[in-house]
Amino acid sequence: MLLEAINISKQYGNEVVLKDVSLGIEQGSSLVITGPSGSGKSTLLSILGLLLQPTAGEVLFKGRDVSGFSDDERSRLRNSSFGFVFQSPQLIGSLSVLDNVLVPAQLARKRSLETKAATILKDLGLKNRLDYLPYQLSIGQKRRVAVARALLLDPMVIFADEPTNDLDPERAAWIGEFLFELPRQERALVLVTHDTRLAGKADRAVQIVDSRVLDLPVGALKTG
Repeated sequence: MLLEAINISKQYGNEVVLKDVSLGIEQGSSLVITGPSGSGKSTLLSILGLLLQPTAGEVLFKGRDVSGFSDDERSRLRNSSFGFVFQSPQLIGSLSVLDNVLVPAQLARKRSLETKAATILKDLGLKNRLDYLPYQLSIGQKRRVAVARALLLDPMVIFADEPTNDLDPERAAWIGEFLFELPRQERALVLVTHDTRLAGKADRAVQIVDSRVLDLPVGALKTG
């Protein structure tokens, strides 16, 4: 198992957000997390991505318990093995599209990745937008820049939190198709979404109900 949660719980004061959640994802597979707003979807994704500490339980990466890592250790693991696409693209307004994608390389002190960044942007249909600033882009284009940034350092796991939110159906389908190609490149995809069509494309789909995770019948969700 590439990434695994074992008996994860998360509590804020007296509010129990997640309780005894256990699930895992293999390399080259996809997991979709669904549920109503406020059910804990983003919280679970953040715990799996080592952005948030669970109240109880363990997170294992390649069989090793990483939930007790120090902040520096967690940061290094995220930078080397994880990529994130958040609900907000979180682009830096003063940087060009290309330079926004190169930010992870700068943080990791890796150089000479401009050609690779440009190639990823081209694959995402943005080859004519490399010098644009974020304010010159549509919402869909900003989302694609965020996807390119997440892929730059060849992460083993991509975490995507509502990546098609606020997009029209055509653009949402395009982003979804691109993301679900990633497991074929031997990456793992963990995706939070309300879109049942996206959920139907996953190898496994779960729903958070009353702080617990229930498996959804993926076959019944598939749209062809």
